[in-house]
Amino acid sequence: MNAMARAGTALTAALLTCLAALIPGTPPARADTGPILFVHGYGGDGSRWSTMIDRFEADGWPADRLFTVDYDSTKSNVDIAADIRARVDAIRSSTGAAKVTIVAMSMGSLNSRHYLKFLGGTAAVRTWVSLAGPNHGTTATRLCSEERLTCQEMRIGSPFLTELNSGDETPGDVAYGTFWSDCDTVVNPDSSVSLAGAVNTYAGCLSHAAFLTDASVYAKVRDFVS
Repeated sequence: MNAMARAGTALTAALLTCLAALIPGTPPARADTGPILFVHGYGGDGSRWSTMIDRFEADGWPADRLFTVDYDSTKSNVDIAADIRARVDAIRSSTGAAKVTIVAMSMGSLNSRHYLKFLGGTAAVRTWVSLAGPNHGTTATRLCSEERLTCQEMRIGSPFLTELNSGDETPGDVAYGTFWSDCDTVVNPDSSVSLAGAVNTYAGCLSHAAFLTDASVYAKVRDFVS
């Protein structure tokens, strides 16, 4: 191929790239984000993430870089944070990645934040995302039974949250992002989700559970972790 032909080919490729970027709904070129660990909320399990994981795979993320963790919601968030540390360590060991991204739903935001802040997680996590996380507590915990420690820990002003939110709410060299809704009846007040030092984004009028399956939330999360 002569120089003129090569130049023409390069120009065509560049134009196609630009056009793809302009087409609505076209995902951006995937950055090397490292493995992603999805952390479920209170009473859930890893299967709650199936819709979002399918969308990540459709946008080019390899299946062997997308992970979930299951934990016992009756334990303290402090103990669950240790489970998350073990899971992150195992993922880094199996993939060879220096750091992971965490995407957390609801109460998963609290135990994963405890891992970051108190168990050395900031050295192992590149990006952290909270979907509808009761980061400063929620009035919905008035329905908690006294036996449900993790539920009590989500009460506004609980000792767990007081310690978690003392000082720097977003420590370390980690990109923090939160997504909240003014139609979420589980996390009240709405301002509970946002963290000082994070990119706090309004996700639209969504129910609590819809954060896991809403296409616009997925696109926002994808773009943030990219």
